Amino acid sequence: MNKKETFILFFVFLSVWFRLIPHPPNISPITSLALFSGVTFGKRWLSIIVPLISMILSDMVLGFYPISVWVYVSFSLITIFGWFTKNTNSKNVFISSVIFFIVSNFGVFVLGYPHTFEGLLTCYYLAIPFFGLSIVGDQLWNFIINKIYLFTKEKVLYGYESK
Repeated sequence: MNKKETFILFFVFLSVWFRLIPHPPNISPITSLALFSGVTFGKRWLSIIVPLISMILSDMVLGFYPISVWVYVSFSLITIFGWFTKNTNSKNVFISSVIFFIVSNFGVFVLGYPHTFEGLLTCYYLAIPFFGLSIVGDQLWNFIINKIYLFTKEKVLYGYESK
């Protein structure tokens, strides 16, 4: 296994671990990892599967639910968004949070609310408190993942020594 593959594996395990330890709802690294993967990994298939592997491994412990499909789709869309934006800035992280909010809560609506306009509005309205947590968590994890990446890229992946 080369250094870059080890680095990618590290992020998968980091994401799994942080989903499994107790944490506030929606404060996990997966959204940021999905955007980061889309921006950073040269192989598109790899950028799609890294966040999905993180989700699947942690869901093997936490459990799979009907909403999981919608969550996986949202992370795939966030990764694809990263392909086009090529940047993990705060604005793109916020847009990624919005993508997750819209897609995952649409899944909640489809699976658990009356299929009316009022049901749709109720579903999204009740999800607003979780959206605030997602924004905070996604911004925080974006910062952490990028700092780890920059440090690792400088010290490990390319063997540079800081002066």
